[in-house]
Amino acid sequence: MAAISLRLPDDLDRKLAEEADLAGRPRSEVVRDALAEYLARRERARFMAEFIAEAKKGYGDPEIRQEAIEMAEEHVALSNAALDLAEGRQPGEPWPEEPGERWWK
Repeated sequence: MAAISLRLPDDLDRKLAEEADLAGRPRSEVVRDALAEYLARRERARFMAEFIAEAKKGYGDPEIRQEAIEMAEEHVALSNAALDLAEGRQPGEPWPEEPGERWWK
């Protein structure tokens, strides 16, 4: 395992010591966990930024946007048909009205 040395401002060092005491763990373990969490968060943020940039680029292209809309509309129809079958209905068959209280009341 690699070793690293760093200087901390007094208030940060105090907070680190308090957290380590509360957690019952060594300071170095608390720092390792915090650093791992920070790096993972930064990696996720970069991934999401790239993902959003690519999505904006794709949806800026009218052909790609239209294709995505068509795929989504097709998926909704297939999902609804699968749900009908799972609930014992033929695809497209209307839901039977249930007597009694409505769920939204």
